[in-house]
Amino acid sequence: MALIVQKYGGSSLSTPERIKEVAKRISKTKSQNNKVVVVVSAMGDTTDKLLDLMHKVSLNPPKREMDLLLSTGEVISTALLTAALHSLGEEAISFTASQGGIITDESHTKARIQKINPKNIMEEIKKDKVVVVAGFQGITSKNTVTTLGRGGSDTTAVALAAALKADICEIYSDVEGVFTADPRIVHNARKLHRISYDEMLELASLGAKVLNLRAVEMAKKYQVPLHVRSSFSENQGTLITG
Repeated sequence: MALIVQKYGGSSLSTPERIKEVAKRISKTKSQNNKVVVVVSAMGDTTDKLLDLMHKVSLNPPKREMDLLLSTGEVISTALLTAALHSLGEEAISFTASQGGIITDESHTKARIQKINPKNIMEEIKKDKVVVVAGFQGITSKNTVTTLGRGGSDTTAVALAAALKADICEIYSDVEGVFTADPRIVHNARKLHRISYDEMLELASLGAKVLNLRAVEMAKKYQVPLHVRSSFSENQGTLITG
């Protein structure tokens, strides 16, 4: 029995139909005698829409209120995906970052995770439930909502995988792994089946958008194996390890 953390990006959750497909994938993973914790991003371009909405009411909004607004995108995804899992007969429960024990510093819009208390998540795992956690967000020691910046859901997933001592962290998006170049631009780009943390760090620092740089740094620090793959196919992706 393995403990698997899966992260699904906005493109994977862009419509109700996509959310249902993701729920089926999670259910299949669970049926293979695995424990599953899921981290979600906001649906599609929800974050951009929320940013635009805020700037229509304030040209210079307080960062605290910006974080509170932006965090709602992931909460929506969390509730919808959990409901979709229930419709498949899966026992599942949704958590905000606060309920999941994700504590950050007080740097609004670019907070860093300081610690994770996985007690609540572990209790639900022991009940054989799928736990769906809102990515991209955290809470300060003063119970103020924060966000982790662009790509923060990757960081949430890796940090949870480290705290839970998960066997692997799967990062799902709309690309099938890490390629030698952007396959949407370079048509003969080759998929890399396996690379090291250091190689991925170099790619991320040079602008590759497959993985958040901070997430790769954390994966290397805590030796969390990463599997970057597509939620639109069953193909194997790229394994990132030491």
